This record gives sequence, C-alpha cells and structure tokens, in this order.
Amino acid sequence: MNRPMCSTDMCQTDILILGTGGAGLFAALHAKKASPGLRVSVAVKGLLGKCGCTRMVQGGYNVALSAGDSVERHFMDTIEGGKWLPRQDLAWRLVEGAIERVRELENEIGCFFDRNPDGTLHQKAFAGQSFDRTVHKADLTGIEIINRLMEQVRALDVQEFEEHRAIELIPASDGSGIAGVLFIDMRTGRYRVVQAKAVLLATGAGPTMYRYHTPSGDKTCDGLAMALRYGLRLRDMEMVQFHPTGLLGGPDTRMTGTVLEEGLRGAGGYLLDGSGERFMARYDARGERATRDVVSRSIYAEMRAGRTSPMGGVYLQMSHLGPEKVAKTFPGMVHRCLDCGFDLAGGRVEVVPTAHYLMGGVEFDVDCSTAAPGLFAAGEDCGGVHGANRLGGNGVANSTVFGAIAGDSMAAYVQRNPAWRDLDRHMIAQGVERAEYPFSRPPDSIHRLRSALAQTMWDEVGVLRHQAALENGLEHLAGHRRALSALGVSGNDRRYNVSWHDWLDLESLLDISKVITVCALARENSRGAHFREDFPEAGALHSSCYTRVAGQGDKLELEMVPVSFDIVRPGHSLLGGAAGQAGNTAAQGRP
Repeated sequence: MNRPMCSTDMCQTDILILGTGGAGLFAALHAKKASPGLRVSVAVKGLLGKCGCTRMVQGGYNVALSAGDSVERHFMDTIEGGKWLPRQDLAWRLVEGAIERVRELENEIGCFFDRNPDGTLHQKAFAGQSFDRTVHKADLTGIEIINRLMEQVRALDVQEFEEHRAIELIPASDGSGIAGVLFIDMRTGRYRVVQAKAVLLATGAGPTMYRYHTPSGDKTCDGLAMALRYGLRLRDMEMVQFHPTGLLGGPDTRMTGTVLEEGLRGAGGYLLDGSGERFMARYDARGERATRDVVSRSIYAEMRAGRTSPMGGVYLQMSHLGPEKVAKTFPGMVHRCLDCGFDLAGGRVEVVPTAHYLMGGVEFDVDCSTAAPGLFAAGEDCGGVHGANRLGGNGVANSTVFGAIAGDSMAAYVQRNPAWRDLDRHMIAQGVERAEYPFSRPPDSIHRLRSALAQTMWDEVGVLRHQAALENGLEHLAGHRRALSALGVSGNDRRYNVSWHDWLDLESLLDISKVITVCALARENSRGAHFREDFPEAGALHSSCYTRVAGQGDKLELEMVPVSFDIVRPGHSLLGGAAGQAGNTAAQGRP
C-alpha cells in the first residue's frame, strides 16, 4: 500500500478525491490514466474498498444494450420515474454514458457479469422500467465492481489516506476557489491539511438519520454538511428514497434495514400482509413491480392500518418460485438472511420500508464541476440526476459514469491550472475549533440522542408527510441540536476516539436532517419519493420546480427553481411523440 509522502500535518497533491466508492475509484483511475504524471490521492473515512455504498449494491447496473431497448427509452424511464424533476442534460449523460462505462467495466477493469447462454450480458427486470436492462453479478454486483476497481487503482501510483475523516473544505485565501481539505487522521487523532489543485466530493451521502436505513454506519452526510458550510447550493433535498423491502430482523440484529433487492420482486416475489394476502394490486396495477416510492407507501399504509407481520412490517415471499431457483439466483441475500435466522428461499421474510438513497445533493454540471472553481462532485453527493425518484439500477450507473467524467475533468483542469492556491488559514482554524468543541463539554453518551433523531425522522419526515408533522419535526430537530451542544466527549486519547466521531457524525446528520425537513415543508405537492398527505396531487408538470437551499443552521435560504425541459417536455416522449407511445428514435446529438 502506498502511503502519502508528506509531513505530519501538511501535505500536497494535485488531485484529492474524497470517497472510495464507485465514483471516487473511477475518478482516481481516469484522472491517473489521463495524466500519469499528476499526483492523485484518495481519502476515505474507513478502509479503501471496504466501506461505502457501492460495495453494498446487490441489484445491478442499468444500461440500454439489448435489441428493442435504447438510450432514449432508458432516458424516458429516468425522466418519468423522476417525475419530470431531473436535470435533463444530466439524465441524458447518465444513460448515454452507461453503455461506455459497462464496456469499460467488462473489458478493461475485469468485471465478470452474468451472461445468457448465447454469451450476451444477462439483464434482469427492475421496477419502474419499460425494459429489462439491469446488468448484474448475481445479487453481489457492487462487490464485483468495487473489488475490480480497487485492484486497478492499487496497481497505479495513487496515494491513500485511509481512516481520514474530512471535516472542512478549505477555500483559497483570496476566494478564488478550493485550496484543500482539513482532515482528522482517525488513527492518530491529529489534524491534517491536504492542499490540492482540484478536489472531488464523492463521500456518498447516505440517509442514516432514519430508524430504518440501508447505508453503512460510516455514511452520515458529511460531504453535504461540508458543502453547505462552504457555501454550495443543494437541490432536491426533500427527495429521500425509501427502499420498500428492508430486512426487519428485530431488536437483536444490526441487519435490520438491510436491503432485500428489487430483483426479488422483479423475478416474481410476492408482498403479503400479516394475514398472508397479497395487497399491492389495491394500490397499483403494476403490483409488486411498481416503483420504489409507490411500493414503500403501500407497505407503510398496510403498517398504519395494522395489517402487519409479528414485528410490525409485511412479508416478502419467494418460495413459490422454487427454493432451489431462488438460492441459485440470489445467493447473497439468501445466505445473509440465513445468517439472521430467516429462510428467504423457502419461507417468508419480514420487511419494512428503509431509507436508502438521497436523490438530492450538490448542484453540479455535466463535467462534474461545481460553483466553486477546482471543486468537483460525483455520485450520491450530487443532486439533479434522478429528480424525485431514482430507478433501481441507476445508482451505480450514476456513480461510475460521473466518477469517470470527474476524473477526466479534474485532470484537464489541473493541466490548465497548475498552481496551488494559498490556503485560508482562518478557515482551517475555524474547522479545528468546530471539531474541538465537544471536548469543551462534560462527557456523556449520545446514543439516546441518535435514537431520538432516528425516531423523529421516521415519524415526522418519513414515507408519508404532512405540515403538522414536518413542523413538529423541525421543533424536535432544534431540541436535538441543543441537546448535542450540551454533550461532550472524553479527550484522554484521541486515537480511534469513537465517541468523538459519533458526535461529529450526529452533527452532520442533524444539519442535513433540518435541510431535508425544510425542503419537505416547502414542497406543497407530491412527487416521487416525497408524498404530502395534505397535498397529494403532483401539481402541473409544465410548471415544475425543484428546491434549492443554501446556508446553514438558522440561516438556511430556500427557493423554488423552475425545471428546464431542454430535451423533452411533459406530455411528449423521445419514443415517438406523446409520452408512453411505442417506437424508437436514434440519438440526435443531444447533450
């Protein structure tokens, strides 16, 4: 493993990448190959390739490859699935770039995806899509992608900052752009500043502020919190996707909330209420293959009506498809459930909607640049690609497509801007002061407060929303913030000081929870993942607006920004005129 060649507390690199999921590793690979002479560094809160969300991807990778499918068809599914809120040039770049990227994953990076008997890539059904286009490696797709990417990156001269927690984006002293990043080296407890000519924000967000959630515990929206403090604008932050089938394992297992992927329903799995009856047909003609938002709301409605399984969820059943077939097709999930004492292949498993993905994030452009010169963003830290709802299988495509673009863009940027900017020392001192704050208060446990936040977000800002609950949520969040300010941690030994990092995690989660709630209160209609019971209608599509927020704390500023329909307008389609009509057209040089 390559260790950074730098002094104890200060070092320099050309390109600094925050995060080592699909976006971060692809960016490192592309940046290094584009300009081999550049110093490229990756920093991660955990261990390279062993943490983050891409590794946890089960389902697969959406890409239009088969006869009868097309980029236009994938694009329309993405726009319609996002309820006409996606930024269309970003969505087009996603679906167009997915073809190039999946070929690179296979032919250059070495991923082995499942194939049909004729040798073509096998593509399975995922909900909300008009074509079976999800490429996969059984139900362990993310592990395959990350393992192969990690091998490629480690074969290059890429510097690694493992167990380095980024706590502040540092601007240049003259305000001309990004100059570096302030970290805590979790192994030593010391602060480290890395000066860089270009920085990529690819930390992966992760809505772990909810009672039930799928991302790993290291995902606490640190990147979004840093972006807000830096002055960047976020969009679509009310759009929190709940995956409908999170494992409900009870109080004795941390596996509760873990995704049982969409391919189970795509393959013909049933959702059953507490009495064993299928219920999805009452909510949507597509049944179990409706989009994630619809299925999540349907399950939640069953839970609220009391038609639940023993632990308060509903059942997912696969046994009618044949236990041997299920075990062969979905080995990862079958074994994972068995480890927790549940028989996915031959019995029924209790499930519950679980917070899975943030569609919202930093505003960015097609080349992954942001409003701050030298600062780029890719992956789940970004908003605009998915709009109100992300299609299953579009997540890992998003990370890899825009991660590669970011790597190429940063390499070109540094070639044009070869000088380091002077660091704003005041901002470094301010970042250290903020991180030091918990050592100035009496030590106490924050676990009860973390649980209170999870319950607040689940009850007040969850699957179904309305004004009174959201307003209560804001009051509760303010109380949680005051409570956190009164709690401290012990400073006897800062090496691997878990209590310190738990405190910082909770601070980030509280900051972003407030943003989510403020945006949810502002959107007085229902789109995709955001459903207001007091405003159940979608509103006029032609006058669609997205939320944009900036600032922090009590100084959040929110505006509603009209969506630009620069490729296709509501009521029309790239598939031959009116939306929903059959047909196909060739790409016409669209952005």
